[in-house]
Amino acid sequence: MDKRVAIVTGGAKGIGLACVRRFLDDGYHVVIADMDERAGEVAMSEFDSEKDRVFYFDCDVSDKLSVHNLVADTLGQFGQIDVLVNNAGIAVQGGITDMDESVFDQVLAVNLRGAFLASKAVVDHMLEEIENREDRSRLSERPYCIINMSSINDEVSLPNYLAYSVSKGGLRQMTKSMALELAPYGIRVNAIGPGSVKTEMLASVIDKTAENKIRSRTPLGRPALPEEIASVCAFLASKDASYITGQVIYVDGGRLALNYTMPLPEDD
Repeated sequence: MDKRVAIVTGGAKGIGLACVRRFLDDGYHVVIADMDERAGEVAMSEFDSEKDRVFYFDCDVSDKLSVHNLVADTLGQFGQIDVLVNNAGIAVQGGITDMDESVFDQVLAVNLRGAFLASKAVVDHMLEEIENREDRSRLSERPYCIINMSSINDEVSLPNYLAYSVSKGGLRQMTKSMALELAPYGIRVNAIGPGSVKTEMLASVIDKTAENKIRSRTPLGRPALPEEIASVCAFLASKDASYITGQVIYVDGGRLALNYTMPLPEDD
């Protein structure tokens, strides 16, 4: 009962890798699910001393068979799944006037369909485990949970990232619907809505001017670190969050509460 197993999709870098590190620090067994094999190799090299508790699985979350194999391999290796973090996601620039439908479909396939497929496969296992328990009144002994990595863009939006914003809005509603359906089984479902996070993805799309714009609209005056998102993920997966379900926790440095821009120091 002390062993806990987590799957982190998109876990080879960025926020996902930070979540993997935190779960390992907290004593979990962890599966890194990702399509970037090179990043997976680099991530695994970091965990040489933990190879009995972590492995990489090449997975396309938008493909049902790939997700099925991910769950089967996790059960084969560790025997259980307690936590799923649906972190895999892509952001492609484009709006209604210039985005090809194939790009729109691709973003939703990864960000929304992928979370659905992974959740469905993991929930099927969780429900089977719950059904096999002799005492159904003790559901909290092994708390199961799903954590969806959403975004502040499930609440606000960007005109030139239409598909991304749509996918995150859908993920927010999926979180709430799943939480209501699974609550009678003791399975909690929550989401995290980060603001700007200092990752490779962010660095690839911003320059100094854009960075200053991010800071000007963030009361805390900086992007988040991936580790700060991972700490919220670890909390939501813990017993300390045992009465939290159906929520989106926004980790945004105060951005959604802001109705104007923040002044920057003159030397910036």
